[in-house]
Amino acid sequence: MNHYYVFNGDADGLCALHQLCLTNPEERDVKLITGVKRDIKLLDRVEAESGDRVTVLDISLDSNRNGLVRLLDAGVQVAYFDHHHAGEIPQYSNLTARIDLSPDICTSLLVDQHLSGQYHLWAMTAAFGDNLVKKAQQLTAEAGLSPSASEQLAYLGEYLNYNGYGDHLSDLHFHPVALYEAIKHYTNPFDFIAQSNAFTKLADGYREDMRCANSLCPLAGDDKYAAYVLPNEAWARRVMGIFANKLTNENPQRAHAVITPNHSGDYTVSVRAALRNPQGADSLCLQFDTGGGRKAAAGINHLPIDALDNFVATFKQHFCN
Repeated sequence: MNHYYVFNGDADGLCALHQLCLTNPEERDVKLITGVKRDIKLLDRVEAESGDRVTVLDISLDSNRNGLVRLLDAGVQVAYFDHHHAGEIPQYSNLTARIDLSPDICTSLLVDQHLSGQYHLWAMTAAFGDNLVKKAQQLTAEAGLSPSASEQLAYLGEYLNYNGYGDHLSDLHFHPVALYEAIKHYTNPFDFIAQSNAFTKLADGYREDMRCANSLCPLAGDDKYAAYVLPNEAWARRVMGIFANKLTNENPQRAHAVITPNHSGDYTVSVRAALRNPQGADSLCLQFDTGGGRKAAAGINHLPIDALDNFVATFKQHFCN
């Protein structure tokens, strides 16, 4: 029997995977399937058979519907943890779906609930990485962590999330599987922060990329919205999600869009609803081909170059009415 873990390559997917694998240390030869953060149609890559198990973490069920139904019809046991747009959930006895679209939940918190808080520090790390800052701060306070300890987890979450962004794996500092291989030896995230060279590399890369991003001015905007177009550079593709989160946290009354050229000759778009009203990012992005996500944070994988003006106008109308 094979066990496939299919996970988003961002902080939430990595931390969800890590929690589950820490719970089953005796499990050997698991198969890991992942990609860059935007590479979410991952179930199409799974060649499982009846009797195999597949655990899916932090990718939209709706985007993977065909692959999921194919596996379920083949008799594969599937456990699905996610917080993105799901659509109608297929009804199969061999599917266990733990899906919650609430704006203050992420996949690692769903796994944390499933495991009764066994590796709670990693779930808090993921919440920070997924920009659920208030929720994460609430959880660290309830756990009795000091402000400095909470800040360390916040940085770790940001760095893990930052590593997942890119148009291609070559844009990343670490392949997500390689980053998991660096993480998996650490039950406690504070040990990873103190001891891992991977943490140091991510921290250095993050600081340099954000230095470049902070020099940018918006293409369009006012007190309710702002749209930024980044240059066609690897650093820009790496930083687009984290930069969107930073803008949102610094301007909680505004919605933000960060638009970055990709290797296909199109744009990749990251959208964040205003923190004070974290709704509508998904419904905006679903108006465009390859768009999706959740209420507070969503994106478009491939926006044609000639559709930029239409997107900015739609974005403005969506959040300013």
